[in-house]
Amino acid sequence: MRQLPAIFKRELTSYFTTPLAYVFIEIFLILSGAFTFYLGNFYERNQADLAPFFGVQPWLYLFLIPALAMGLWAEERKSGSIELLMTLPVTCFDAVVGKFLAAWVIVGITLLLTVPMVITVNYLGNPDNGAILTAYLGSWLLAGSYLAIGCCMSALAKSQVIALILTLVVCLIFIVSGFPLILDVFDPWAPQWLLDFLASMSFLTRFDAISKGVIDLRDLLYFISGIFAWLVATAVVVNLKKAE
Repeated sequence: MRQLPAIFKRELTSYFTTPLAYVFIEIFLILSGAFTFYLGNFYERNQADLAPFFGVQPWLYLFLIPALAMGLWAEERKSGSIELLMTLPVTCFDAVVGKFLAAWVIVGITLLLTVPMVITVNYLGNPDNGAILTAYLGSWLLAGSYLAIGCCMSALAKSQVIALILTLVVCLIFIVSGFPLILDVFDPWAPQWLLDFLASMSFLTRFDAISKGVIDLRDLLYFISGIFAWLVATAVVVNLKKAE
């Protein structure tokens, strides 16, 4: 893991030497602000909280995170720079984690830039800042899960467009797995344990609990273990592609 900081620094710097990070941050801030204060009926609700802000994030992430993650490995493979990267004295897992952490930090910076919303709701009323803080944590973990999936899909696909589509589809599956409409399809023939399992795999189920200020160790482990599993899968895919 000694080379991990160097890879992380290289990847993080690359985001700010291209328009990608700035475009991602700007689009997220504009859309989240619009959904929170206008489409989310922030003022009409007469409640000093950020429920509309956090409620829309899983759907914003669904379209923005794949765009951020699609070039993590697909571009390396397309340009041929992956061969150069793999010849450096660095393990494959270090490279995977370094790239992932750099993108995850970009999301963290973006979330920090929404702090004026917290100041606004505190000016307008007396919100539960503890719940807001846990919601930010849940949002960051949710984004990390999307990114880890996007990292794996980018390693699988040579085209960034295909990586984007694959990431969007896989993330959407994890979102809707707990929807009643989906569970109703399995209900006539599936055992109860399978229905409970599908519901528990939903990103929304886990994120909603954390965003309401309820920190359950099982929800935290769900996101952390999921991120780790997808990063391991990415390392396996990169190694297999390298051997081709």
